[in-house]
Amino acid sequence: MKKNNRIQGKTIVITGASGGLGRALAEQCAQNGADLFLLARREKQLVKLAHQLRETYQVQCTAIKLDVADRDEIQRVFHLILKQAGKIDILVNNAGYGIFAKAETTNIEEVEKMFAVNVLGLIACTKEAIPLMRSSKCAHIINIASQAGKLATPKSSAYAATKHAVLGYTDSLRMELAAARIFVTAVNPGPIRTNFFEHTDPGGEYLDQLGKVVLEPHYVAEQIIKAMLTPKREINLPWWMNLAAILHTLMPRVVEKVGKKAFHKK
Repeated sequence: MKKNNRIQGKTIVITGASGGLGRALAEQCAQNGADLFLLARREKQLVKLAHQLRETYQVQCTAIKLDVADRDEIQRVFHLILKQAGKIDILVNNAGYGIFAKAETTNIEEVEKMFAVNVLGLIACTKEAIPLMRSSKCAHIINIASQAGKLATPKSSAYAATKHAVLGYTDSLRMELAAARIFVTAVNPGPIRTNFFEHTDPGGEYLDQLGKVVLEPHYVAEQIIKAMLTPKREINLPWWMNLAAILHTLMPRVVEKVGKKAFHKK
């Protein structure tokens, strides 16, 4: 892993930090000397990770239980961060989940929960963080979206809708905060080998079909770390999947016809 000296000593907040990509980000941020606030629902795993990072890298690392679907909890947690750190240099909105289901069989209550976490929770965390970022000479908001937000596929209509919303919010936010020297980046990964698929693919069939296409968390984290505190607009992984999204914008019928078999793998 290449060092990013820009984040040494910076205060970084990561949601969904107890596993998967969030955990990989926390580990690599700590390796680079950043002080961390790790937020997630799974308190036991979070506390254990924070202890490991403090002991291994001698950085400040605070674990705080948070369900990003709970607005009151978000306000309480960010008030606590204000009291302890006084500022936030980088916010990584990583918390999120997805379900694969046909539109006609989708459970609307599940869709509401997914929007509460993936969209409203992200927006609420960002709203609380912005005032704590304005005192930094250079700050950064990183929103973990998805390639699904750029190219929707069958059986992921509701999930894709949440990530489309995240991308729209991110694009607007980037323009709003440019004058304040707060960078805003969207991260659009394809499938990552994380516990995300415990909900979307409990049998493991989809992951098996994807094979080598699946991204590893540490690799995605490395690309995000490299971009921290730079005006990077988007991180798109893998590159060829993003190319498919671009081509779909230009000639949607052709891409949907050619990619039909791959799109129906779920």
